[in-house]
Amino acid sequence: MQLKTILINKLARATLAAAVLALAGCGALRSPPPSSLAADALDAPAWLQHLERFDRAQPLPAILLLGEQHDAPAHQQWERDTIQALARDGRLAAVVLEMAHAGTDSRALDANPSENDVQAALQWNAAGWPWERYAPVVMAAVQAGVPVYGGNLARSAMRGVMQQAHWDQHLPPEAWERQRDAIRTGHCGLLPEAQLTPMARIQLAKDERMAQTAKALLQPGKTVLIVAGRGHVLREVGIPTWLPAHITTGVAVAQAQGAEPTRVSDRDWLVHTPAIPAEDHCAALRAQWKDGAPGTNRPAAKQP
Repeated sequence: MQLKTILINKLARATLAAAVLALAGCGALRSPPPSSLAADALDAPAWLQHLERFDRAQPLPAILLLGEQHDAPAHQQWERDTIQALARDGRLAAVVLEMAHAGTDSRALDANPSENDVQAALQWNAAGWPWERYAPVVMAAVQAGVPVYGGNLARSAMRGVMQQAHWDQHLPPEAWERQRDAIRTGHCGLLPEAQLTPMARIQLAKDERMAQTAKALLQPGKTVLIVAGRGHVLREVGIPTWLPAHITTGVAVAQAQGAEPTRVSDRDWLVHTPAIPAEDHCAALRAQWKDGAPGTNRPAAKQP
């Protein structure tokens, strides 16, 4: 399943007790993407050329979502380059990050803040999101004068979300089961069945929070950029399902060579990047949870 690799990478760092799972899954599509947003396959340079054509051939979407694989360095480079291209032309309203929680932003910083200042403003958790990996992405926006906002669900809210059944009704049944199955396979079958639904609720709550954060930042003639794990941006199960139909969106997914393909119905553009070294994430997760999954009578794994 296409969410598996990302889920394993992130969930191996997560703790069930606090429900801090940086999952890469998503929510249901209520309306098809605009016909002008064709599902194109590009490489990174071609993607930047495509961005240049937007104002000439069609308007920028109000919200542009970039989906990454977190351990693929080429994906963060692609995000940095996208930010620089949009900011250079004055077309970028704001950047919303999965990697920082909602309620944090860079607006109060001085004109030339240090990286330490930026991390402090965003309450950056380097244990879960290595700063050296994301610094070029974040600083590209900050140095261009574009505000950066955390968009993720705060850790303090996650335990409550796990108990809230209303999240179960947001997606059509098939898409809801797709979320649950992504969590099941992403944990290499190690999670008890009873824990899948609470985890899926957290996933949806994260998507909803990022959508609301971006929606509040809309500006005419500009785009709000969301940077998140691939699963969060997918049209049929992710952030777009929380946005009203009148808000135009574009979904670009970066895909490393050899990775499971993203469904055409889930994205508008596919950006191909080089392969990354193979890693047995299930073996790492089994070693981490050798006495049982978090929440099954053993200490929870260290959370991001």
